[in-house]
Amino acid sequence: MQRGHNRQPVFFDDQDYLEYLKILKRVSDACRCAIHAYVLMTNHIHLLLTPGTGGSVSRLFQECGRQYVGYINRTYRRRGTLWEGRHKGMIIESETYLLTCMRYIELNPVRAGMVARPRHYRWSSYAVNALGEENCIVSPREEYLRLGQTRLQRWEAYRALFDTELSVEELDRIRNCAQSGTPMGNNRFKEQIEKTLRKNVGWEKRGRPVKTSVVILPWGSKGG
Repeated sequence: MQRGHNRQPVFFDDQDYLEYLKILKRVSDACRCAIHAYVLMTNHIHLLLTPGTGGSVSRLFQECGRQYVGYINRTYRRRGTLWEGRHKGMIIESETYLLTCMRYIELNPVRAGMVARPRHYRWSSYAVNALGEENCIVSPREEYLRLGQTRLQRWEAYRALFDTELSVEELDRIRNCAQSGTPMGNNRFKEQIEKTLRKNVGWEKRGRPVKTSVVILPWGSKGG
């Protein structure tokens, strides 16, 4: 995730959302980042992605930020920064948590009280993953493809996941991992990440976390 400076809006008009998505498609292709889910909120964004190379996530945010800020400054005749510092992120064990994090992202507008159902929000990947809407940005991962043998079966199975809300425990788990930068998975998974990265990655904090911005990186693909 990445949040607007001082939690101020970063999108002001429908055309702004469209422009950001155009930039995201162009830059994600150039950086070899596969986007699996996204939502553009008024003052922040969530992305679930798999990077193709080690530094591709940072390059994606740097280039998207540079191009989008340039667009906003030209359009609204303004100057200065738009985003609040650097993006934040965590690695997830995709086999267990990919679909949970997809729901977390696409339910953001519902939790924010902006819409009653995720299908009513235009600026997310829900319509792609649940309804089959054409979208050149989103690439499905294996865990999503295993929901059904056909596209219709996958769409139906994915919609069924939204029949129940995420539990308080699931929400707290995602937010705690994001706040502490802890990989989201079991202890063996975290140890594997630490061994691969050759550094400590932290552990989840107890208690209710402060809401934060997070880029969720599924683990297990090339460059993950």
